[in-house]
Amino acid sequence: MSPNRWEKILDERDWLLADGATGTNYFAMGLQSGDSPELWNVDHPERVASLHRQFVESGADIILTNSFGGSAYRLKLHQAESRVSELNSAAAQIARGVADVSDRQVIVAGSIGPTGEILEPVGSLSISDAAAAFEEQAAALVEGGVDLLWLETMSSKEELQAAGVGAAKAGVPIVATMTFDTNGSTMMGVPPAQLVDIYHQTVPRLAAYGANCGVGAADLVGTIAAMRRHASADDILVAKGNCGIPQFVDGEIKYSGTPELMGQYACLARDIGARIIGGCCGTTPIHLAAMRDALVAHQVRTPPEIDTIVEILGPVTAGTRTACGLTESLPETDRNTRRSRNSRRRK
Repeated sequence: MSPNRWEKILDERDWLLADGATGTNYFAMGLQSGDSPELWNVDHPERVASLHRQFVESGADIILTNSFGGSAYRLKLHQAESRVSELNSAAAQIARGVADVSDRQVIVAGSIGPTGEILEPVGSLSISDAAAAFEEQAAALVEGGVDLLWLETMSSKEELQAAGVGAAKAGVPIVATMTFDTNGSTMMGVPPAQLVDIYHQTVPRLAAYGANCGVGAADLVGTIAAMRRHASADDILVAKGNCGIPQFVDGEIKYSGTPELMGQYACLARDIGARIIGGCCGTTPIHLAAMRDALVAHQVRTPPEIDTIVEILGPVTAGTRTACGLTESLPETDRNTRRSRNSRRRK
């Protein structure tokens, strides 16, 4: 790994496209509910490489390794807690192999998700034990060849702090994103504005930060807008939103976002100031290609107000409005008008 690869691509590019969903696409490739995607790094490496390759062909500048649940605590659910080094190193090697044969520079980010445990003082897992688990995972990912570490879908300050401490020991840049719920805060009650300070204070060597997953594309953009108001001018913001809203259809969870909507989401995120833009749950290579095309053609505009985001992407939760400093709600007639307009736009 070149130590300057990350800095070089940031200097050369105004924005970078991160990849899309892992689990959603793996289910379409044969993963069964309850199975560990990380085991595919050894059992089905060709499938893991295939998804990485599809995202790169769709325009991804950053691909995340198949290691979201690669800590000992998550792997314990599959009786694989002793295989942390093996599975994470394999995940990194697969992604590295795809990136290195691309005809352009592609960054490999080592995905590190939450442990699935509740940390002290609310839960029983100590910060030191969690940090040790994250350190073990991070070391394996770096050994496998990642350019940076990507802490994602965190919801508590304590776990982000533990992940930051553990990841920092690997000696590579760190990106961190947390996930926000319908109340406009993380599950553990952290609002976007407070998160900016937490990111600055608790994650050493932080290269970029932002939000991922959560409710839907509209709420994700609103969350980034709230962060932007409190961020430093040179902070690099990350937007990695879900592909619309999850819906239960015919016994399966499907996401409402079309390629057109995800292209609009990408442009709005860019207008707000996000430099790294990607997709989370439900985002396929087809959606990502639409996002790339939209960003390539896009001229950055004035940052949108929350009502503009609603008009283009659909409704946001009351919590997101509050996070953006707005406590008033739209009159029902205005909401119905905008819903009708959005419905026509998506047809």
